[in-house]
Amino acid sequence: MNTKTGNRQLAGLLLILFYFLFSPAGAQNRAEVLLETSEGNIRIALYDETPRHRDNFLNLVHNHFYDSLLFHRVIPNFMIQGGDPTSRRAQPGQSLGEGDLPYTIEPEFRLPDIYHRRGVVAAARENDDVNPEQRSSACQFYIVWGKTYSTVDIQKMQQRLDERTNHRVQLTPEQIQTYRKVGGSPHLDGQYTVFGEVVEGMDVVDRIQHYDTDDYDRPIHDVRILRATVVK
Repeated sequence: MNTKTGNRQLAGLLLILFYFLFSPAGAQNRAEVLLETSEGNIRIALYDETPRHRDNFLNLVHNHFYDSLLFHRVIPNFMIQGGDPTSRRAQPGQSLGEGDLPYTIEPEFRLPDIYHRRGVVAAARENDDVNPEQRSSACQFYIVWGKTYSTVDIQKMQQRLDERTNHRVQLTPEQIQTYRKVGGSPHLDGQYTVFGEVVEGMDVVDRIQHYDTDDYDRPIHDVRILRATVVK
């Protein structure tokens, strides 16, 4: 084993340990969904602390809504996004992301315990100018990759949050430590509902977030959710 491979495996083990220690309570009883993708499997545990989003996601999975949809928006060191129903039969080069179902979901912000650390699953939504209540999309979701932040970067992120949330969101010492050591996307905290986390398959998320994309952030080569099933 070379040094680079060994370091990568060690980092993966430390990340798993961190999730085990700092995930919200009750993880052993959570519902779990398996996304079988063209790049590999991603297993997601859904938070009981966000029941509206949990139940909505489970209902869509039970009804095979996500089967054959694309991860249509991929931004390196940020996130991968899927769930647009129009992506099932999308043509190459077609802009995606506008498709949805005819309802939205009331936000369920659960700060400071649940936030945008690496590996969480959150609901996409329309921007504040047309969605001031910050209601979630019925079906589009994203998985956070993000990046790690220096102390100076965290201070800048807090200033950004102050501006966006009118000082409503204050990063805790635990959040700051997570964003410094593990990574994530702190600028989204308290504005988009986080409702689950990846418990297996972060290597798959990593591969997908490195895909080459077009001008619409859509992967050049389709990354498809082949099947989504409730496994627990």
